[in-house]
Amino acid sequence: MTQWSSTVHILAPIEQVWTLFDGTLAHTQKIMPQVEANEPVTITDEKVGSVYRQTYREGRRTETYEVETIAYCDLPGQKQLRVSFTLANMFDITADYTLIRHTASSTIFRYTVTNRPTNPILRWMLLFASDKTVKAFTQRVKLVAESKGGD
Repeated sequence: MTQWSSTVHILAPIEQVWTLFDGTLAHTQKIMPQVEANEPVTITDEKVGSVYRQTYREGRRTETYEVETIAYCDLPGQKQLRVSFTLANMFDITADYTLIRHTASSTIFRYTVTNRPTNPILRWMLLFASDKTVKAFTQRVKLVAESKGGD
């Protein structure tokens, strides 16, 4: 198992940043432009257990997988969305998006990804992985959120 984490200070209110993680395709594509579809499969009132079928394009390759919400918190000063999915039947991935109100007009955003190979033979692939993608994602969220959510 490999884990990467990145934290960034965003000059935008927590609620403005939080809308980027509401599951709508329009908001998802602002921070994850490679996502081509994000369709609800099962939606629960408490959010935990909700499942979305997501289609992601990387170059010429398209991958469709189900993303399940495994933790959800929507308090005034703290927000959290943790999801899990299996990518290409090779890696079980958990992504954790945590927002903490810093001031009325700023937010601390922490993104943590855990990547676990489904087969021990695939473990060697993680030796070449880095946190570059995680850091780039936190910077993208910061850029979009500070531009009023990309609207």
